Amino acid sequence: MIYLDNAATTLKKPYAVRRECARCLRRFCANSGRGGHKSAMLAAERIYACRENLAALFHATDPSRVIFTANATAALNIAVKGILTPGAHAVISGMEHNSVLRPVVGASAAYTVAPADETGLVTAASVENALRGDTALIAVTHASNVTGTVNPIFEIGQIAAKYQIPFLVDAAQSAGVLPIDVQTDNISLLAFPGHKALYGPTGTGGLYISPAVSLRTLTEGGTGSASESDSQPEFLPDRFESGTLNTVGIVGLNEGVKFVMDRTVNAIRAEEVRLADKLAEGIARVPGVTLYGGKDRVGIVTFTLAGRDSVDIANTLDGAYRIASRSGLHCAPLAHKSIGTFPNGAVRLSVGCFTTENEVDRAAEAVKRIARSGVPFA
Repeated sequence: MIYLDNAATTLKKPYAVRRECARCLRRFCANSGRGGHKSAMLAAERIYACRENLAALFHATDPSRVIFTANATAALNIAVKGILTPGAHAVISGMEHNSVLRPVVGASAAYTVAPADETGLVTAASVENALRGDTALIAVTHASNVTGTVNPIFEIGQIAAKYQIPFLVDAAQSAGVLPIDVQTDNISLLAFPGHKALYGPTGTGGLYISPAVSLRTLTEGGTGSASESDSQPEFLPDRFESGTLNTVGIVGLNEGVKFVMDRTVNAIRAEEVRLADKLAEGIARVPGVTLYGGKDRVGIVTFTLAGRDSVDIANTLDGAYRIASRSGLHCAPLAHKSIGTFPNGAVRLSVGCFTTENEVDRAAEAVKRIARSGVPFA
């Protein structure tokens, strides 16, 4: 199978990730922070090592401010609902995933959408123009999961700092692919998945919380600390990590983070962009194809084919050519409205570290053949 759905999750993981998960299950998959025995202590050490590496990757000075979650969606819910109260106002971009939009709506908050252009780009001026005197949160995706377009988070962070508004960045498509500096970029909250471009197992993710931000808790319970109190601890990471952590997933994630740091984010991005550009060039020559997104993007290529349904194309790629893709609205109706593909959606092909040039060539050829045939796969 040719796997071009890396924007959803990376299927192929580094060997070290698989090896460490298996080793954890055999030797120290105990309950971190819930015992003084060797297995529990070893689990705690390995979990903290992952915090340290994530903090280094994102240029955070305090590893305890990196909390672990089940995925980026859980992290975004903690961030959004930890700040917004009913009636509060947020600014979100026109490229946001439902993982931002729905928690804002779920918090009964008001919101203004900062428009994106036809490529999916959200400018700092667009965000600034959407602000109100009572804006309590700015939430922007770093790179769109629909077009791959990279948003200027440094400039948007400056706007947030100027008005002293917390700045939440959704790094679902950028963590591990784009340089992120939570200090330089004035990021108050950074939500990231572990299972995508950080090459960890599914069920992993996290949230960086700046010292300048105070969040209400979304979940309370046992933390293994301050057990004599009936209130949730105030200190991090315990305040936001109730219950048993995903030890096996986190130690696997740590190996994924080390893999990214060894290869370097810049080198990974350069290769993914090279492959995505090659794929886009091959598809662009197909009659009836429309490509979406701008020049500055991560490894995502999104297209529509005139007269053909996006789901049908994806099914044909899978069934006839054994190519995994993603079609439809990608859980991001706002983004599809912004680029003009709502409600029918589009087809997304996304490369990763283990994608080869041959796979990209074969995918472009498959799209050409589908366009020529004009017959849905049955």
